[in-house]
Amino acid sequence: MIENKIILEARGISKSFPGVKALDNVDLLIRAGEVHCLAGENGAGKSTLIEILGGTHQMDSGELLLNNRKINLQNPKNAQELGIAVLHQELPMLRDLTVAENLFLGRQPRSRLGLVDYRKMYKDAKKWLDIINADIDPRTILGRLSVSKQQLVSIAKAISLQAQIMILDEPSAVLTAAELTRLFEIIASFKTDGRGIVYISHRLEEIFEIGDRVTVLRNGKLVGSEPIKNLNRDMLVQMLVGHEVSESYIENKSVDLTRKPVIEIYGLNQGHLVRNVNFMVSAGEIFGIYGLVGSGRTELARAIMGADKIDSGHIILDEKKVRIKSPAEAIRNGICLVPEDRKSQGVLLEKSISENISLPSLKSLRGKVLVNYRKILKYSNEYMNKLKIAAPDSGQTVKFLSGGNQQKVVLAKWIGMNLKVFIFDEPTRGIDVGAKEEIRNLIRGLASEKKAIILISSEIPEILSIADRVGVMHEGRMVAILTRSEATKEKLVAYSMGSITV
Repeated sequence: MIENKIILEARGISKSFPGVKALDNVDLLIRAGEVHCLAGENGAGKSTLIEILGGTHQMDSGELLLNNRKINLQNPKNAQELGIAVLHQELPMLRDLTVAENLFLGRQPRSRLGLVDYRKMYKDAKKWLDIINADIDPRTILGRLSVSKQQLVSIAKAISLQAQIMILDEPSAVLTAAELTRLFEIIASFKTDGRGIVYISHRLEEIFEIGDRVTVLRNGKLVGSEPIKNLNRDMLVQMLVGHEVSESYIENKSVDLTRKPVIEIYGLNQGHLVRNVNFMVSAGEIFGIYGLVGSGRTELARAIMGADKIDSGHIILDEKKVRIKSPAEAIRNGICLVPEDRKSQGVLLEKSISENISLPSLKSLRGKVLVNYRKILKYSNEYMNKLKIAAPDSGQTVKFLSGGNQQKVVLAKWIGMNLKVFIFDEPTRGIDVGAKEEIRNLIRGLASEKKAIILISSEIPEILSIADRVGVMHEGRMVAILTRSEATKEKLVAYSMGSITV
């Protein structure tokens, strides 16, 4: 391997879609043995660029050179044949087929008679799954696996292509800490082999941990490309959003912990992942919940919302015991959930912004007999403007919005309903630094309006910058509740891993 040899060069790449210029004269150099991080806010052009590199889209202008030879990518299969593999954030896999069938889709091993050699396919699939330490039976139907295990299958598929260029788009979003560690080990082995790696992530700590170089896009344009060693976090954030972003704690003057709590949870049990949980949240308070994957955080939120039937325990709202058997009952009682998986649980992707925002409030937007569409338009436009949702108009289909704007649509649905308790489950996962700041400010705004906020997050800086108190979960139990002055990164990690007992 020639050190720093350029494998792939993108020159002056431009691409437009109806009403938007997604890329404007962008350059990118991918070198052998280098992890090249691609960063930018949602809508910056990252996905469009990698879809061009992966053959999904064709550029309007510019050129691609692979090993100093000009190439013209017509489709993803063409890119794979040239040694370019893309691991997409949205898993392009078939849930009703087995793990092995997904791994080798379109390139199944064949017997002498031309039939699929299932024995060899399962054996080869097991080999690639073992390489990433994925304890997955290759005969399992993909749709029966958890989202994180489906992501591991997708990683195994990308590795099995043995490409000279690996493009990984937000691969860590749903992985556990152990799975992420193994992924980083695999990426390190790619570097040793002399492969070129493009790594897209919104997590700045990952960029500094594994990156050698970072290229930043903003509004479809190239902001700059720098060796990681030349940057610190503040400098990178400045490149990403064009201004400084603070993650220091902003004192919440709206919370009064001496007042009666809005919501109290006593002895809540649900299945094996919610065990005897107790906590309370006051008006204007942001109560953070931190824990590792599998600690029971999301299951606790679902139990409070009535999505899963509780086995025992009590929920008290404004000093009155309530029985919540469904999400609809939770909403009637003034509780809402902004779910972790916004695409499948938070929004209707094929519907417009207006339809999504107005859906929970249709009863109040009716005329004497029928739904009043003028009221719906006025209502949705009001909250679209209030939350600064970036779109041409409220008729825009939600699936075409960035992740941050989709999350704002989820928020807009509930903010207009005058609810008491807002539960946020990973509200900033998979969205860019600038959008994260906006979402956190919206949450602070709700607290200032005396709403009770439950914030579930796996990002310690987020918890420490926004929460007034922090509950830590471990194996289904809330093992500690810390005030903001008591909470430190070290304590949160120790409690979440069971290293400290109370």
